[in-house]
Amino acid sequence: MSTATYTVTGMTCDHCVSSVKEEVSEVAGVTSVEVDLAGGLLTVGSDGPVDAAEVAAAVKEAGYELTGQA
Repeated sequence: MSTATYTVTGMTCDHCVSSVKEEVSEVAGVTSVEVDLAGGLLTVGSDGPVDAAEVAAAVKEAGYELTGQA
């Protein structure tokens, strides 16, 4: 299992967290999604490497911006 942590901007509430979790969990290969609202961190667990561009697209679909990998 591997994990990757990203920085997300624009999240301000629990609804934001839910939206990001929902979209990122639909990315192929993702097995877990954790979001730290206070720190703006998104941690993605997977069985293998997950394309960061797909994670970024999912975050954008939720209405937020992935600004980098932490």
